[in-house]
Order: sequence, then C-alpha cells, then structure tokens
Amino acid sequence: MSGADAHLSAGRVGRPHGLDGSFYVTGALPRLLTLGASVQVAGRTAEIVRRAGTERRPILRLRGVEDRTAAEALRGQALLLDAAQSPQLGEGEWWAHELEGCEVRARGRTLGTVARLIELPSCETLEVSSPGAGAPLLVPMVRDAIREIDVSARRIEVDADFLDLPEAGEEGQGADGA
Repeated sequence: MSGADAHLSAGRVGRPHGLDGSFYVTGALPRLLTLGASVQVAGRTAEIVRRAGTERRPILRLRGVEDRTAAEALRGQALLLDAAQSPQLGEGEWWAHELEGCEVRARGRTLGTVARLIELPSCETLEVSSPGAGAPLLVPMVRDAIREIDVSARRIEVDADFLDLPEAGEEGQGADGA
C-alpha cells in the first residue's frame, strides 16, 4: 500500500460519554475498533482500553485519555488504524479505499471512476463520477449490479441492464427515444 493507503479510517471521536475519558464513535467501522487495538488520533498512537456500547454506536476509551475534558478535546478527530493490522476480509469483501479510484465499465465503455463508497440503509453503494456528467451514478454493491471487481487492475464491471443504463449514444434522448 502507498503512504496514503497505509491507514483505514475506523470512525471519528464523537461526544464524550461519562467522566473517565470514554467517547462515542461516529461513522464507526466496528470490526476495526477492537479492545487492545492501536489507533492513531490527533497525531499520536493510543491503545483502545475500553470498548462498550453497540455495533452501531460504539463507546471507546483510549489509553492516555483519562477524563471528559481530554475526550472533548479530541472530538471530531479521525480514528485511524494501520492497514497492516486490520482484520482479514472474506472473499468478495473490500475496504472502501481499495475501490475508490477504480474505473467503472459497462458494455465495453467507461462510465467513470469510484469517488467513494456510501453506506445506505439497504446496502453499500458506489458513487461513480464522470467528468462532464451531471449527477453521479449510484451502483449498489449487490450481485445483480456488479459483474466483477478487479482491485489489482483498478477496474469494476457493472451490469448495464440491471442498472437500466442507456446504450452508447442514447444518453441525451428522452424516455420516448426522441
């Protein structure tokens, strides 16, 4: 991994919880926030010494963050985990940073590149941006929409029929084909 990809964002420090330095995590990736893991926050490395709350709303305390004032001082800071220490993913799973920047193709033509991965209530979705295009294309991360992901080649093939994408040259036509 390059230097920019050396860390995974595990969430952000949210509001304090209690008086002992614990805090809620916003935008959490719970599988990265395990007891004993080391995270980087505000330019320093700290061990997670308490993990409570729920998967959706984890509560953490870090070694060296001993009171509510210290937790409040970190509010909004990113919690970063060294990618080399991250858990192994299963077959067909990727970290968001691995997909960002991948070229998205359908029917032999390039649709754009992945700008980011969005977590929606029903599934994760790729936001695909294309220069000169209007709104980004949203591609759900489901088997019917994704034909192939080749991270090493930086390419994702999608099913144009499932996504109801127009044929090449039809982009400017209305619903009646005129």
